Amino acid sequence: MRREYKVKLTVNKKSISKVIIDDHYEENHSESIDDDIILKLVKDLDNRLFEPIDNKTPFKYFLTDSLLNDKPYRLIWLLEEDNIYIGVINAYRRSE
Repeated sequence: MRREYKVKLTVNKKSISKVIIDDHYEENHSESIDDDIILKLVKDLDNRLFEPIDNKTPFKYFLTDSLLNDKPYRLIWLLEEDNIYIGVINAYRRSE
């Protein structure tokens, strides 16, 4: 099940008003990450520019590595053309 959260961000010069989190991460990573952590990682994208790792129209896929509380995380996400959301495909805590 996907969950939606309201946000107010600008990513790649695009206004974002919603985050949609896919529950895929729960299969293997629920012991180290949850929606609250993912939302903090997404907020770290605000006012930044990113190069996509893949482009399958209308979607552009991104991968970002971030530190949160000195712990490394990876976020796999997408932007859809002409839409106002970030879709989180997967997220997990990386080994150090």
